[in-house]
Amino acid sequence: MNQPESISDEALRAGIINFLETAPAAYMPGATVDTVIFGFHKGKLKVLLLRFGNSSYFVLPGGYIGKEESLDQAAMRLLQERTRLENIYLEQFYTSGSADRSKDSPAKAILQEMIGPIPNNSWFDQRFISVCYYALVDDTKVNPVTEAFFTEVKWFDINKLPKLLYDHQPIIQKALKRLQADLDEKLVGFNLMSETFTMNELQKLYEAVYQKELVRTNFQRKMLGLGVLERLEKQYNGKSHKAPYLYRFTQADDAV
Repeated sequence: MNQPESISDEALRAGIINFLETAPAAYMPGATVDTVIFGFHKGKLKVLLLRFGNSSYFVLPGGYIGKEESLDQAAMRLLQERTRLENIYLEQFYTSGSADRSKDSPAKAILQEMIGPIPNNSWFDQRFISVCYYALVDDTKVNPVTEAFFTEVKWFDINKLPKLLYDHQPIIQKALKRLQADLDEKLVGFNLMSETFTMNELQKLYEAVYQKELVRTNFQRKMLGLGVLERLEKQYNGKSHKAPYLYRFTQADDAV
């Protein structure tokens, strides 16, 4: 993943002020979209996060809903703007509507440090309800984009997350639980794998998502019994008697 160019303090300030001036006319009030973007790399389940300004806090990629957009359209637009990817697997899984979800967040103080005093009754003084999605991407193809509030885009191990604003920590945990359920029920795993893979690589994905080790023989029996894998040629590495078979998901051609 390539890192975007850094943003100067002055550019950051100008972007935030411009947003405050234009947001009321462009976006639906009181509603946001947050996305938990999962990637799988070197046996680890990763989450894509954005650094809030120049602070030590990170947030989920998300944003506001255009006045002429549906929820799904807004979520897909925001994902494509952040990653520069097309054909992303996207699943709505939760709505965060607690009245105090941002009450104790340091976000407003961080904004004031960046741009100075924020006018009363500004866009950010609203109560926001967030519609949450999770997305599955190939992290090696992501070309991250920063803008307005964010100075860094970074992948984090699901078990080594930084400090997060708002209620984004529990949102990530809810997304993980939903992904665990969908891994078998909807067979979404192929969205995180390369086109072909070994059984061992597939097991590492399931272990990363389920957060536990699995018995190899039981896992292989289960996956082959589902009838969703096509076995291909062996992956030769100079030790032919140990070469593992390659597999692909039979549903991969139907992936959205």
